[in-house]
Amino acid sequence: MAASVQRPASSGSESDPRNANIDERKRKRMLSNRESARRSRMKKRKLMEDLGNEVSLLQKENSRLSKEINASTQRYIEMESANNLLRAEAMGLTERLRSLNSVLHIVEEVNGYAVEIPEIPYDPLLKPLVVAVPEANYGVSR
Repeated sequence: MAASVQRPASSGSESDPRNANIDERKRKRMLSNRESARRSRMKKRKLMEDLGNEVSLLQKENSRLSKEINASTQRYIEMESANNLLRAEAMGLTERLRSLNSVLHIVEEVNGYAVEIPEIPYDPLLKPLVVAVPEANYGVSR
């Protein structure tokens, strides 16, 4: 019995130039696909990084605006309180002026002196429009 030498089976690409050409195209396509996938991953990584940076910037801006709104609301409350005090003072002074005017009327009647008594003008600032301020908390809780 003679031992027969068997050669390993090959795809035939080594001997057939058409198959070698097909294998080369497959290899080039595979390399091209890998490079395309690598570029896609890098692009996605860059996009995610950019979005993360944008989120951070927007959170900072949101926090800044929230603080600004809270400060403005506080100033509004302080100004409203000061205005209320000034209105109360103006109303008190107006009442005092009315009282003094009535005394002048009495002096005028009793003594017969003609005294110029000014009219007390209506002041719309004493009864301003009511502006509703929402009592919402503009702060960002984290």
